[in-house]
Amino acid sequence: MMIDMVSLAIAMGAGLIVISILTSLISFRIGAPLLLVFLVVGLLAGEDGIGGIPFQDASAAYFIGSVALAVILFDSGYGTQWRSFRLAATPALTLASVGVLLTALVLAVPAKFLLGLNWSEALLLGAIVGSTDAAAVFFLLRVGNIGIQDRVRATLEIESGSNDPMAIFLVITLLEMSAMGSLQEGWLGTFGLALLQQFGLGLGIGVAVGYLLVAVLNRFVFDAGLYPVLVLSLVLLLFGVTSVLGGSGFLAVYVAGIIMGNVRFRGGLTIRRFQEGLTWLAQITMFLMLGLLATPSEFPGIALGAVLVGLLLIFIARPLAVWLCLIPFGFTRAETTFIAWVGLRGAVSILLAILPIMAQLENGQLLFNSAFIIVLVSLVVQGWTIRPMARKLDLIVPPHLGAVDKVELELPGHAQHELLVYRVTRGSPVAEGERIPRWARPSLTVREGKSMQNHEDGRFKVGDYVYIFTTPRYISLLDRLFAQPVTLTRKDRRYFGDLAVDPERPVLELANYYGVSLRSGEDELTVAQLIARRLGATVVRGDRVPLGSIELVVRESDEQGVATAVGLALEPSVASTFQLPIFQNWQDIANALMHWWSARHLKTRAPRESESTTQPDHAQEAIDPQRNETKSR
Repeated sequence: MMIDMVSLAIAMGAGLIVISILTSLISFRIGAPLLLVFLVVGLLAGEDGIGGIPFQDASAAYFIGSVALAVILFDSGYGTQWRSFRLAATPALTLASVGVLLTALVLAVPAKFLLGLNWSEALLLGAIVGSTDAAAVFFLLRVGNIGIQDRVRATLEIESGSNDPMAIFLVITLLEMSAMGSLQEGWLGTFGLALLQQFGLGLGIGVAVGYLLVAVLNRFVFDAGLYPVLVLSLVLLLFGVTSVLGGSGFLAVYVAGIIMGNVRFRGGLTIRRFQEGLTWLAQITMFLMLGLLATPSEFPGIALGAVLVGLLLIFIARPLAVWLCLIPFGFTRAETTFIAWVGLRGAVSILLAILPIMAQLENGQLLFNSAFIIVLVSLVVQGWTIRPMARKLDLIVPPHLGAVDKVELELPGHAQHELLVYRVTRGSPVAEGERIPRWARPSLTVREGKSMQNHEDGRFKVGDYVYIFTTPRYISLLDRLFAQPVTLTRKDRRYFGDLAVDPERPVLELANYYGVSLRSGEDELTVAQLIARRLGATVVRGDRVPLGSIELVVRESDEQGVATAVGLALEPSVASTFQLPIFQNWQDIANALMHWWSARHLKTRAPRESESTTQPDHAQEAIDPQRNETKSR
């Protein structure tokens, strides 16, 4: 009988995973957030759904969810490039720490009054839903293939991968304070020390183990199938040991993932492919399990209040926290709006909501149900509208490169070359007769199932498979040769400007030709230097610099964040004219204050009424260029 129950449980679990994967086909057709589909499948299979599966083991759910989250965070770090970290580390980590705290504080106010909680419980709910979900954000941005600006994408990805430790720390700390019944003397110092311990140990151990893993993998030779198993085991060991020592295990695995994802080591390609499938399994398992744990029959009593709290989180708490955190970093209003909108809550919030139940808090089940409804609201409202919002804010960057049909093959040992297999696609430069450079060495061509040597194949044909040895730094150049042609719409062409401008050209020449004014100290700069000064040390593709009646657009940038190709727009672009009345950065605020001060100063020096009838209103012309321009016409 026991064997039959185990077999039945295995069959039911595997069946739910199969159903979830099959329903993903429907979600892609209707545009539904895929992780929402997994969650709904779990609800339907639960005790209140058509499946009727009873599952109320909160401890087991938290254990399985923690393991799944550790796997997801390691993969998130593994896919984060150093360039992304350089672009957005400071704003992203500010959002991941201060942003989570601000969100929790702001959301506690409506949570107290709409859900009837006391202040400690309201703060606890704010902390539970304070972090964005790495699985949801990475899925929508990477798998959803939304081509947004690099700095915005990097900020969202790093924030979602690094803000879970802060939320977990806040939830555990608030639970401990609730257990004590009142604040003890010196609680602020204790809070600070615990925070330093969690993040210090998590960061330090994560970096050390990340490099240690790379050294071990390069030092010893294992069977190819053992590399992924070894890495997975060591990652989970890292998570457990760091947590036991009092550090953040989630931060440790995320940091170790970043280290390993940016260093070459034996078995790296095999591990990457293994991680892709394992991460999908972890996401599906976590969302299904949390859906099974929920009891929808308990939702009606708190549904209205929880939905309102969820909407306030989306439209007030998250935007306010994001704006306050990003003021110093020069993000545009549209970029800040999009970052605020992509604040999806997901499995992490539901997972943290299990902790009050495990701690036997009086309103633990109420907090869990409220968090579950808030997550549903977030996935429905935000998850369904990410692409339309990016399009409305004109943050979708035209594709840099067409699709490339490519397979990477790992070479044994410490080879400094890589073996790539390209399929020649119609319209690609290679198909049109472009030759492969000498630094790449085509070794084999497969045409219609027959293999040919390089000197036998002649001109490449559509459908050929070309095997090429090359060094890693040249791969991006080869991708250009084998990429499908990019079809740019009229709006895409307008996005990058009407004319091309040499980045090394003196900007004073443009200023004189188009009659625009420069700021003090900009007369001696080149176009690239002006863009860097206006936007910061690192610029990315799609960045824009308004310059009077024209606009400079970064078409390409190198690894160091220097503009290598620049366009010039003769008309104000949609991106520059679409201005929101909120989310001003420090530059906007400074300009507004200067404008207000100038207007006030000029007003105090305005001519007397007797003089105003005979003298032109020079002050008004100076502060109202549109009116001045109309007069000149």
